[in-house]
Amino acid sequence: MKFFDMPRKKKEEEVKETPVDTNKTENTEETVAEAGASKSDNAAVSSDTEASEDPSLLSSVIETVSSAVGSVAEAVTGGVSSVVSAITDSSAEEAKNNERGKRAEKVGLVSSDKMTKTVVVRVDRVVKHPVYRKYVKRRKKFMAHDELGSAIGDKVRIIETRPLSAHKRWRVIEIIQKAEK
Repeated sequence: MKFFDMPRKKKEEEVKETPVDTNKTENTEETVAEAGASKSDNAAVSSDTEASEDPSLLSSVIETVSSAVGSVAEAVTGGVSSVVSAITDSSAEEAKNNERGKRAEKVGLVSSDKMTKTVVVRVDRVVKHPVYRKYVKRRKKFMAHDELGSAIGDKVRIIETRPLSAHKRWRVIEIIQKAEK
């Protein structure tokens, strides 16, 4: 049997009616109302006397508060404008750099240009050997689509692109240095 299925016991001993004295509650309400009225009258009298005695003090307080509010408003406006400009500048740069996402770029020398609109670019890199700790040259050849007309010996920048043929996955975007002839 569960707890909530159990029958409840009636507690008759705890339930007792207490007689309420209505005269006491009426008297306390009257005294509270009278006290509040007397305090508000005293505050009104004291504020009237202070205002009549020192009008320059009141005006100086108002001027101080208004200048403080003005300086806070200027600071908030300046802060908001700097945050907005930072966000728009960074988002504009990101949109400019990431029009199609981040793509790999490599710089290499054209080793062959015998194909139509295709060049073979040799990319050299230097890697530290894991065992001997000696720097070793590594070379890799990439076939790249060439609309710019680069020749053998040119230094070019290639960028990763969609598959253009069976072996072409790169495109020449810039000829950095022409070969000496």
